[in-house]
Amino acid sequence: MGLLSRFFGSDGQPAQPTSRQEPAIGNLADGETVSSSDIRMFEIFGDPRTAAGAVVNEQTAMRVSAVYACVSLIAGSIAQLPLPVFERVGGARQQVDHAYWWALNEQCCPTWVASAAWEFLVTQMLLRGDGIAYIVRNRAGMMTNLIPWPRSRVDIREQERDSARELRRLQYTFYDDKGFFTVDQDDVIHIPGFGFNGISSMSVIQWGARNGIGIAIQGDEHAGKFFSEGGKPEVAIKAPAAMSPDMQEDFRAAWIAKYGGIQGNRRIPLILTEGLDVKELTMSAVDQQLLESRQWQVIDIARAFGVPPHMIGEMTKSSSWGSGIEQMGIGFVKYTLAPHLKRIKGELNRKLFRTARYFTEHNTDGLMAGDSKAQAEYFAKALGGPGTQGWMSVDEVRRVKNLQPLGGDFDRPTLAGAQAQRDTQDDNEQDRETENETSETASAGA
Repeated sequence: MGLLSRFFGSDGQPAQPTSRQEPAIGNLADGETVSSSDIRMFEIFGDPRTAAGAVVNEQTAMRVSAVYACVSLIAGSIAQLPLPVFERVGGARQQVDHAYWWALNEQCCPTWVASAAWEFLVTQMLLRGDGIAYIVRNRAGMMTNLIPWPRSRVDIREQERDSARELRRLQYTFYDDKGFFTVDQDDVIHIPGFGFNGISSMSVIQWGARNGIGIAIQGDEHAGKFFSEGGKPEVAIKAPAAMSPDMQEDFRAAWIAKYGGIQGNRRIPLILTEGLDVKELTMSAVDQQLLESRQWQVIDIARAFGVPPHMIGEMTKSSSWGSGIEQMGIGFVKYTLAPHLKRIKGELNRKLFRTARYFTEHNTDGLMAGDSKAQAEYFAKALGGPGTQGWMSVDEVRRVKNLQPLGGDFDRPTLAGAQAQRDTQDDNEQDRETENETSETASAGA
């Protein structure tokens, strides 16, 4: 039994022989050595270029609500999109029942529902730069399973070449607690993020939003500490006469019990023994501007992910409602999701189908659809009518709305010329019937 069979219970074979290699990256296993330029060093020591001083990695970034909202919004939106399979027939295309449809839309492997797998892969792409999945094939080379794999447990390297003119190919080493295996690039779905250099891509949290996320982390910690201390300013207490140490401790304990805040984070008042007076120390500018700063970080992080701020709950700068919000939602699909969808589609088509006959692409109609009135107007134009060229049939509209097709002529689009000709024929026939009725009436009167 081969290694892949032991791992997955399948006879999947790599596209071509690859050399056995020990994995070079991962979750910093015991005894593993990484270079000082490895981005994972930031997870241990922090990035000295981060002015906020916070360590920003996949775990700490996802604790920031703005990052969590952006990632879940993008990944969730893509995960819900259908992936139909089409066949090119002449100059047209038609949707077909393909063997890959089930893996792309329902269950990609025994442990993953397809929607959760796409959500995971897109999340990895956003946070780690690349989404990686291993293609399990049968002896005929057809995909039987698609297994998502954590980016931190995949080593990507160029295969050895004999000359600089030879085309580069990649090999991927997958590993977990049971071992590792290496396959050719043809057996891997590699969803690249922005800035792909032929091997790996740029992570949003490590490049586009690193400082912004660091500031947000520090802001969250500062806010938590401020409110855990009761959200009250510091005080200085003056006594009119000298107080013994015991008196000071008793007074301090009583004050803390009343006004000190949460246990373990209580502010201890300063006691002065000259003149009884209690004065609130002014709140610092950092405390006063904390809310404004946190709002700005939400916008800054949303900008890095390409998400309109109002879609993650930041409404202070948004004054458009109704159709304005609808248009911004359409803009989110066109300008935020579309680049990701294009890369996913291209990778699936070149790795799974290998030829131009079949292809898949996301159906974004559900996200682009407006309200009921707008949809009704759109379908009315799509169906065509007198003087209007139709491009959809009644049955196509019914399929979009998950209704049973009617069949027959309802599966053909309405052509403006044909409709006009039918209208003319109907008018001529009605005129003839009217003339016949008039003639019969005149004959009867005679």
